[in-house]
Amino acid sequence: MLIKTRSSKLVLFVMLLTLLNSCGETEQPQFTGAPGEIELITLAPGHFHAYLVQKDMYEQVDSTVHVYAPESPEVYQHLEMIENYNTRSEDPTSWNQVVYTGDDYLKRMLSERKGNVVVLAGNNRQKTNYIISSVEAGLNVLSDKPMAINPANFELLVEAFEIAGKNNVLLYDIMTERYEITSILQKELMKLPGIFGTLQKGSPEDPAVIKESVHHFFKYVSGQVLRRPPWFFDVNQQGEGIVDVTTHLVDLIQWSCFPEKIIDYKSDVDMISARRWPTVLNASQFERITGVAPFPDYLDDFIESDTLLRVYANGEMNYAINDVHARVIVKWDYSAPEGAGDTHYSLTKGSNSSLIVEQGEDQDYKPVLYIRPAAHIPMDEFEPVLNDEFRVISEKYPGVGLERLDDSWKVSVPDEYDVGHEAHFASVTRKYLQFLVDGRMPDWEVPNMITKYYITTSALELAREAE
Repeated sequence: MLIKTRSSKLVLFVMLLTLLNSCGETEQPQFTGAPGEIELITLAPGHFHAYLVQKDMYEQVDSTVHVYAPESPEVYQHLEMIENYNTRSEDPTSWNQVVYTGDDYLKRMLSERKGNVVVLAGNNRQKTNYIISSVEAGLNVLSDKPMAINPANFELLVEAFEIAGKNNVLLYDIMTERYEITSILQKELMKLPGIFGTLQKGSPEDPAVIKESVHHFFKYVSGQVLRRPPWFFDVNQQGEGIVDVTTHLVDLIQWSCFPEKIIDYKSDVDMISARRWPTVLNASQFERITGVAPFPDYLDDFIESDTLLRVYANGEMNYAINDVHARVIVKWDYSAPEGAGDTHYSLTKGSNSSLIVEQGEDQDYKPVLYIRPAAHIPMDEFEPVLNDEFRVISEKYPGVGLERLDDSWKVSVPDEYDVGHEAHFASVTRKYLQFLVDGRMPDWEVPNMITKYYITTSALELAREAE
């Protein structure tokens, strides 16, 4: 119905990319930045991240977007949200959606080639197959996480990156957390030797880096209650929590602790342990989130006493990169406390101080960054060094300051830097558009994406083996 309105050695792979980047073909950008030269194709949208990419307009992107999807409530929810953006009173968008729904949607997309960038955010069971089909066809791909939800997907993803390199197209995932101001400032502070010192190694019992994320099934997006598709609660389709949200946390560790460094998962990563556990939802909670009752048959293996659904949305992994020990934890609850939302905790230990992000009740559920000097450094001794080096931060980010507390300093951030999670999608998209103009991504991006998905899918395997 038409409506208007695939693994080889990482080292060899990196060598191939370097060779390609050194020859004339990739030196010539495929795009120039001209208005409307990017034509988006949205493939099988099923997650709200698909429409958040279009919450803003981009001069380089044509206003007509072709959508290919199976007939489903999710595609119509996607269209409705885009229309809401088009008709909002403040800064409305002007997207023109041309939609094809049918069982042959993927074949139709590949044969018609109505665009040059495929946007993926939906059911993760087929996502890696969508990716490899797209890059094989010479289409660039901007994909929501996760791009792989199990070890088999990981092997396919490695192949997809190889094909993308050969076909001179860019495959990139949407890492919005790199654009959150406390993540940015935490990374910047790690560059200051007087304040942070050197990154500690830690141990499995006492990691040098800890990142924990708490999410909620029931939430609001763009001012409306988020309607999640029922398959979102099937880990065979969505993926377990240990391979989903953890993608962001693993990415932040690599991005902040080893900036612009290539990480080889075969030699630089040591997976130590992992575990998983379920969040239990009752039938009424499931119906409130999805609008569906009773539970679909494909959830039978996860249902207890006909009324309780066990969703393996929680997980913990312990691993080391270049001998630096890290712990990543993800948790999902039904809904957040009144006035709260998704939360993030981050701890990075340096020889001079620890950098801590907290987002609990004491912080009014907004992320706040703290600088806590190491136990052997008195506060008064640390303060002049802190004030001296912190000028680099305040000059780069005007208005960002320090507030002394009992055992640490709070980094005060003006509201103008707190743009909100939804706005980060436009930031990622603009970064990707610049990659397209450049005709390449930084040398470390692809190998580190591969390493990231090796870590998450290996953690899943370890967690299942541990049971």
